Amino acid sequence: MYNVIRFRTSDKEKAAIAFDIRQRVFVDEQMVSRDEEYDSHEDESTHYLLLVAEQPAGTARWRFTEKGIKLERFAILPAFRNSGAGSFLVNQVLSDVVPFNKYTYLHAQVAAINLYKRAGFDQEGELFYEANIAHYKMVFHPNK
Repeated sequence: MYNVIRFRTSDKEKAAIAFDIRQRVFVDEQMVSRDEEYDSHEDESTHYLLLVAEQPAGTARWRFTEKGIKLERFAILPAFRNSGAGSFLVNQVLSDVVPFNKYTYLHAQVAAINLYKRAGFDQEGELFYEANIAHYKMVFHPNK
C-alpha cells in the first residue's frame, strides 16, 4: 500500500510532484511564504516521495548540517492524514539516516509532536516560531 521513493532534485519529475505537495500543504494551507518554503538546501538534501496506492500522498527531506542530520519538510496531503502514512514516512527516513550514527533532529510543528514522539524523538527546549508556525526542536534517540 505504501511506497517511498528517494530522489534528488536532479530528478525533475519527482521533484515537481514533491514540491507540489509542499506547495499545497505549506504555502496554500499553512500560508508559509514560497521564499521560506523553498530554500538553498534543496539540491543538497535527500528527498522522499510517499505514494499510497500509487497516489502521491506526502514528502520529506533530510540533510547534513554542522550539528548532524536534520529532517525537514514533512508534508502529508489532507486526504492521507491520520492513516499511518506520516508515521510510515518518518520511519522510512529514519531507517536511512540512523546508520550514519549522527545527532538527528528536526523542528516539529506543535500539531505533529506526537507523530515524532512515537518515532523516538524527544521534545527539547522552548517553543519557537518558524514561518509564523509554533515549533519545538525534537531530537531522535534510537534506543528508546
